[in-house]
Amino acid sequence: MEAALNKPPLLTGQYAFFFDFDGTLAKLKPHPSQVSLPDNVQYHLRKLADLSHGALALISGRSINELDKFTQPERYPLAGVHGAERRDINGQQFTLSLPANQMNAIRQKLQAALGDIDGVQIEEKPMAFALHYRHAPGSEPLVHNCAQAITAQYADLTLQQGKCVVEIKPGRVNKGEAVHQFMAEPPFSGRIPVFLGDDLTDEAGFDAVNQYHGVSIKVGQEATCARWRLEDVPAVWSWLSGQVAYFEQQRAITSRRTDYESFGRSL
Repeated sequence: MEAALNKPPLLTGQYAFFFDFDGTLAKLKPHPSQVSLPDNVQYHLRKLADLSHGALALISGRSINELDKFTQPERYPLAGVHGAERRDINGQQFTLSLPANQMNAIRQKLQAALGDIDGVQIEEKPMAFALHYRHAPGSEPLVHNCAQAITAQYADLTLQQGKCVVEIKPGRVNKGEAVHQFMAEPPFSGRIPVFLGDDLTDEAGFDAVNQYHGVSIKVGQEATCARWRLEDVPAVWSWLSGQVAYFEQQRAITSRRTDYESFGRSL
Protein backbone atom coordinates (compact mmCIF):
# COMPACT_ATOMS: atom_id res chain seq x y z
CA MET A 1 0.00 0.00 0.00
CA GLU A 2 1.26 3.47 -0.87
CA ALA A 3 2.21 5.61 2.09
CA ALA A 4 0.06 8.67 2.74
CA LEU A 5 1.56 11.84 1.30
CA ASN A 6 1.50 15.19 3.07
CA LYS A 7 0.69 18.60 1.67
CA PRO A 8 3.83 20.33 0.39
CA PRO A 9 5.38 22.96 2.63
CA LEU A 10 5.85 26.59 1.68
CA LEU A 11 9.34 26.84 0.23
CA THR A 12 12.17 29.24 0.87
CA GLY A 13 15.33 29.29 -1.22
CA GLN A 14 16.33 29.02 -4.86
CA TYR A 15 13.67 26.98 -6.67
CA ALA A 16 12.65 26.37 -10.27
CA PHE A 17 8.90 25.87 -10.74
CA PHE A 18 7.26 23.59 -13.31
CA PHE A 19 3.49 23.26 -13.69
CA ASP A 20 1.30 20.95 -15.69
CA PHE A 21 -1.75 22.80 -17.02
CA ASP A 22 -5.00 20.82 -17.33
CA GLY A 23 -6.03 19.31 -14.01
CA THR A 24 -3.29 21.20 -12.17
CA LEU A 25 -3.50 24.94 -12.85
CA ALA A 26 -6.84 24.72 -14.65
CA LYS A 27 -9.88 22.62 -13.83
CA LEU A 28 -10.71 19.80 -16.23
CA LYS A 29 -13.72 20.40 -18.47
CA PRO A 30 -15.79 18.11 -20.72
CA HIS A 31 -14.05 19.61 -23.77
CA PRO A 32 -10.49 21.07 -23.85
CA SER A 33 -11.78 24.29 -25.48
CA GLN A 34 -13.90 25.03 -22.38
CA VAL A 35 -10.90 25.31 -20.06
CA SER A 36 -9.91 28.70 -18.67
CA LEU A 37 -7.31 30.07 -16.26
CA PRO A 38 -8.72 32.43 -13.58
CA ASP A 39 -7.28 35.94 -13.45
CA ASN A 40 -6.02 35.54 -9.89
CA VAL A 41 -4.15 32.37 -10.85
CA GLN A 42 -2.52 34.18 -13.77
CA TYR A 43 -1.56 36.99 -11.38
CA HIS A 44 0.09 34.61 -8.93
CA LEU A 45 1.92 32.83 -11.75
CA ARG A 46 3.37 36.16 -12.89
CA LYS A 47 4.38 37.03 -9.33
CA LEU A 48 6.01 33.63 -8.76
CA ALA A 49 7.93 33.92 -12.03
CA ASP A 50 9.17 37.37 -10.98
CA LEU A 51 10.12 36.23 -7.50
CA SER A 52 11.98 33.25 -9.02
CA HIS A 53 13.83 35.43 -11.55
CA GLY A 54 12.05 33.78 -14.48
CA ALA A 55 12.59 30.17 -13.37
CA LEU A 56 9.01 29.09 -14.04
CA ALA A 57 7.74 26.98 -16.94
CA LEU A 58 4.59 25.16 -17.97
CA ILE A 59 4.96 21.56 -19.18
CA SER A 60 1.79 20.28 -20.82
CA GLY A 61 0.26 17.96 -23.35
CA ARG A 62 -1.18 21.04 -25.02
CA SER A 63 0.72 22.85 -27.74
CA ILE A 64 2.78 25.97 -27.06
CA ASN A 65 0.30 28.03 -29.09
CA GLU A 66 -2.57 26.88 -26.88
CA LEU A 67 -0.65 27.59 -23.67
CA ASP A 68 0.24 31.08 -24.88
CA LYS A 69 -3.46 31.86 -25.39
CA PHE A 70 -4.21 30.95 -21.77
CA THR A 71 -1.32 32.98 -20.32
CA GLN A 72 -1.10 35.99 -22.64
CA PRO A 73 0.37 38.57 -22.58
CA GLU A 74 3.03 36.63 -20.65
CA ARG A 75 5.44 34.44 -22.62
CA TYR A 76 6.74 31.87 -20.18
CA PRO A 77 9.24 29.15 -21.00
CA LEU A 78 7.03 26.30 -22.17
CA ALA A 79 7.16 22.63 -23.10
CA GLY A 80 4.21 21.57 -25.24
CA VAL A 81 3.00 18.17 -26.43
CA HIS A 82 4.79 16.56 -23.44
CA GLY A 83 8.09 18.13 -24.53
CA ALA A 84 7.97 17.51 -28.27
CA GLU A 85 8.08 21.28 -28.58
CA ARG A 86 9.85 23.59 -26.15
CA ARG A 87 10.57 27.32 -25.79
CA ASP A 88 13.37 28.57 -23.55
CA ILE A 89 13.60 31.79 -21.54
CA ASN A 90 15.05 33.64 -24.56
CA GLY A 91 12.16 32.67 -26.83
CA GLN A 92 14.14 30.13 -28.84
CA GLN A 93 11.87 27.25 -29.84
CA PHE A 94 12.81 23.60 -30.39
CA THR A 95 10.36 21.31 -32.19
CA LEU A 96 10.42 17.60 -32.89
CA SER A 97 8.30 16.79 -35.94
CA LEU A 98 7.12 13.60 -37.60
CA PRO A 99 7.36 13.10 -41.38
CA ALA A 100 4.30 14.38 -43.25
CA ASN A 101 3.66 11.00 -44.87
CA GLN A 102 3.67 9.34 -41.43
CA MET A 103 1.21 11.91 -40.04
CA ASN A 104 -1.03 11.46 -43.07
CA ALA A 105 -1.04 7.67 -42.76
CA ILE A 106 -1.86 7.78 -39.04
CA ARG A 107 -4.62 10.32 -39.61
CA GLN A 108 -6.26 8.10 -42.21
CA LYS A 109 -6.06 5.02 -39.97
CA LEU A 110 -7.59 6.86 -37.03
CA GLN A 111 -10.40 8.34 -39.08
CA ALA A 112 -11.24 4.95 -40.56
CA ALA A 113 -11.29 3.22 -37.17
CA LEU A 114 -12.68 5.91 -34.85
CA GLY A 115 -14.07 8.74 -36.95
CA ASP A 116 -17.69 7.55 -36.80
CA ILE A 117 -17.82 6.77 -33.06
CA ASP A 118 -19.96 9.26 -31.13
CA GLY A 119 -18.12 10.82 -28.22
CA VAL A 120 -14.62 9.95 -29.43
CA GLN A 121 -12.55 12.98 -30.42
CA ILE A 122 -9.40 12.73 -32.54
CA GLU A 123 -7.21 15.72 -31.70
CA GLU A 124 -4.30 16.28 -34.08
CA LYS A 125 -1.22 18.08 -32.78
CA PRO A 126 1.88 19.13 -34.74
CA MET A 127 3.61 15.83 -33.97
CA ALA A 128 1.07 13.70 -32.11
CA PHE A 129 -2.53 12.53 -31.92
CA ALA A 130 -4.67 12.59 -28.78
CA LEU A 131 -7.68 10.28 -28.70
CA HIS A 132 -10.28 11.52 -26.20
CA TYR A 133 -13.06 9.23 -25.00
CA ARG A 134 -14.38 11.08 -21.92
CA HIS A 135 -17.83 11.24 -23.57
CA ALA A 136 -17.68 7.61 -24.73
CA PRO A 137 -16.15 5.62 -21.84
CA GLY A 138 -17.45 2.37 -23.29
CA SER A 139 -15.18 2.92 -26.31
CA GLU A 140 -12.01 2.81 -24.20
CA PRO A 141 -10.96 -0.72 -25.29
CA LEU A 142 -11.50 0.09 -28.96
CA VAL A 143 -9.58 3.36 -28.72
CA HIS A 144 -6.65 1.70 -26.93
CA ASN A 145 -6.54 -1.25 -29.32
CA CYS A 146 -6.51 1.11 -32.30
CA ALA A 147 -3.73 3.23 -30.82
CA GLN A 148 -1.66 0.16 -29.92
CA ALA A 149 -2.05 -1.27 -33.42
CA ILE A 150 -0.81 1.99 -34.94
CA THR A 151 2.21 2.41 -32.66
CA ALA A 152 3.17 -1.22 -33.28
CA GLN A 153 3.77 -0.25 -36.90
CA TYR A 154 6.20 2.57 -36.07
CA ALA A 155 9.30 2.02 -33.95
CA ASP A 156 9.64 5.75 -33.23
CA LEU A 157 6.17 6.11 -31.67
CA THR A 158 4.75 5.24 -28.26
CA LEU A 159 1.49 5.46 -26.34
CA GLN A 160 0.93 7.93 -23.52
CA GLN A 161 -1.96 7.11 -21.20
CA GLY A 162 -3.97 9.89 -19.58
CA LYS A 163 -7.34 10.59 -17.98
CA CYS A 164 -9.87 9.46 -20.61
CA VAL A 165 -7.29 10.02 -23.32
CA VAL A 166 -4.51 8.08 -25.01
CA GLU A 167 -1.88 9.82 -27.12
CA ILE A 168 0.24 8.60 -30.00
CA LYS A 169 3.51 10.52 -29.81
CA PRO A 170 7.25 10.26 -30.46
CA GLY A 171 8.75 7.78 -28.04
CA ARG A 172 11.80 9.88 -27.16
CA VAL A 173 9.90 12.75 -25.52
CA ASN A 174 8.23 13.03 -22.12
CA LYS A 175 7.78 15.58 -19.37
CA GLY A 176 10.75 14.27 -17.44
CA GLU A 177 13.05 14.92 -20.38
CA ALA A 178 11.58 18.44 -20.63
CA VAL A 179 12.46 19.04 -16.97
CA HIS A 180 16.05 17.90 -17.60
CA GLN A 181 16.37 20.19 -20.61
CA PHE A 182 15.16 23.23 -18.68
CA MET A 183 17.37 22.40 -15.70
CA ALA A 184 20.44 22.42 -17.95
CA GLU A 185 20.00 26.10 -18.85
CA PRO A 186 19.51 29.48 -17.12
CA PRO A 187 17.55 30.60 -15.20
CA PHE A 188 16.65 27.06 -14.03
CA SER A 189 20.16 25.62 -13.66
CA GLY A 190 21.53 25.50 -10.13
CA ARG A 191 18.06 25.68 -8.59
CA ILE A 192 15.94 23.01 -6.90
CA PRO A 193 13.08 21.89 -9.19
CA VAL A 194 9.43 21.82 -8.13
CA PHE A 195 6.88 20.07 -10.36
CA LEU A 196 3.10 19.91 -9.95
CA GLY A 197 0.99 17.56 -12.07
CA ASP A 198 -2.12 15.42 -11.89
CA ASP A 199 -1.94 12.75 -14.57
CA LEU A 200 -0.03 9.64 -15.63
CA THR A 201 1.80 11.85 -18.12
CA ASP A 202 3.31 13.76 -15.17
CA GLU A 203 4.93 10.75 -13.53
CA ALA A 204 8.04 11.10 -15.72
CA GLY A 205 8.27 14.70 -14.52
CA PHE A 206 8.01 13.63 -10.88
CA ASP A 207 10.72 11.03 -11.44
CA ALA A 208 13.05 13.63 -12.97
CA VAL A 209 12.46 16.06 -10.10
CA ASN A 210 13.09 13.30 -7.55
CA GLN A 211 16.47 12.69 -9.20
CA TYR A 212 17.38 16.30 -8.34
CA HIS A 213 16.08 15.79 -4.77
CA GLY A 214 13.44 18.35 -5.62
CA VAL A 215 9.78 18.81 -4.70
CA SER A 216 7.37 16.58 -6.66
CA ILE A 217 3.67 17.29 -6.00
CA LYS A 218 0.82 15.05 -7.14
CA VAL A 219 -2.59 16.68 -7.62
CA GLY A 220 -5.29 14.10 -6.85
CA GLN A 221 -5.50 10.76 -5.08
CA GLU A 222 -4.05 8.30 -7.62
CA ALA A 223 -0.88 6.29 -6.94
CA THR A 224 2.28 8.25 -7.75
CA CYS A 225 6.03 8.49 -7.38
CA ALA A 226 5.63 12.11 -6.20
CA ARG A 227 6.62 12.88 -2.62
CA TRP A 228 3.90 15.40 -1.77
CA ARG A 229 0.20 15.68 -2.58
CA LEU A 230 -2.47 18.34 -3.08
CA GLU A 231 -6.12 17.34 -3.18
CA ASP A 232 -7.34 19.18 -6.27
CA VAL A 233 -6.97 22.26 -8.49
CA PRO A 234 -8.33 24.73 -5.88
CA ALA A 235 -5.71 23.35 -3.47
CA VAL A 236 -3.06 24.14 -6.10
CA TRP A 237 -4.38 27.69 -6.35
CA SER A 238 -4.24 28.07 -2.57
CA TRP A 239 -0.70 26.69 -2.40
CA LEU A 240 0.40 28.98 -5.26
CA SER A 241 -0.98 32.12 -3.62
CA GLY A 242 0.49 31.08 -0.28
CA GLN A 243 3.90 30.47 -1.86
CA VAL A 244 3.89 33.92 -3.48
CA ALA A 245 2.93 35.57 -0.18
CA TYR A 246 5.65 33.63 1.66
CA PHE A 247 8.33 34.61 -0.88
CA GLU A 248 7.26 38.25 -0.65
CA GLN A 249 7.42 38.09 3.13
CA GLN A 250 10.92 36.62 3.01
CA ARG A 251 12.03 39.25 0.52
CA ALA A 252 10.70 42.04 2.76
CA ILE A 253 12.52 40.62 5.78
CA THR A 254 15.79 40.39 3.83
CA SER A 255 15.35 43.94 2.52
CA ARG A 256 14.77 45.35 6.02
CA ARG A 257 17.79 43.47 7.35
CA THR A 258 19.96 44.82 4.53
CA ASP A 259 18.72 48.38 5.13
CA TYR A 260 19.42 48.06 8.84
CA GLU A 261 22.95 46.74 8.25
CA SER A 262 23.64 49.54 5.76
CA PHE A 263 22.38 52.09 8.25
CA GLY A 264 24.55 50.58 10.98
CA ARG A 265 27.66 50.78 8.82
CA SER A 266 26.97 54.41 8.06
CA LEU A 267 26.99 55.40 11.75
